[in-house]
Amino acid sequence: MNYIEAPHTTYNLTGPSIFLAGGITNCPDWQATMAGILSDTDLTLLNPRRKDFPIGDPGAALNQIRWEHQQLRKATAILFWFPCETVCPIVLYELGAWSMTGKPLFVGVHPDYERKQDVEIQTGLVRPDIVIVKSLNKLAGQVIAWMVKEAR
Repeated sequence: MNYIEAPHTTYNLTGPSIFLAGGITNCPDWQATMAGILSDTDLTLLNPRRKDFPIGDPGAALNQIRWEHQQLRKATAILFWFPCETVCPIVLYELGAWSMTGKPLFVGVHPDYERKQDVEIQTGLVRPDIVIVKSLNKLAGQVIAWMVKEAR
């Protein structure tokens, strides 16, 4: 596995890549858990969650949003995780935007996520091919199955 964390952009995507879209603020570091589960794959993980976000830097938000914007477009696929600790308004926006494309998407919703039903209904209307799961392990399983299928 190749691991790229914001704000780093100097890398070469030669194989499949996954952008880890989902809660960052006020929720557990689910991205680290996902990276651990997918560590034995040939994926490049693009993680927007930084170890140290420079909250005192007025330009940090703009740089972060630009980084995410660019990496979402570069990624082969996007993995979405909605944790129960926060509503994740930006992630909802990103899911809506990317649901309107043909890019492979993987969507997971914690069973206690406040807007679970909205994610399920909206996604089902636009992308009925997406099977929404309720655990990080099942979400990683979908990604691995996709990789195997793509390798054929």
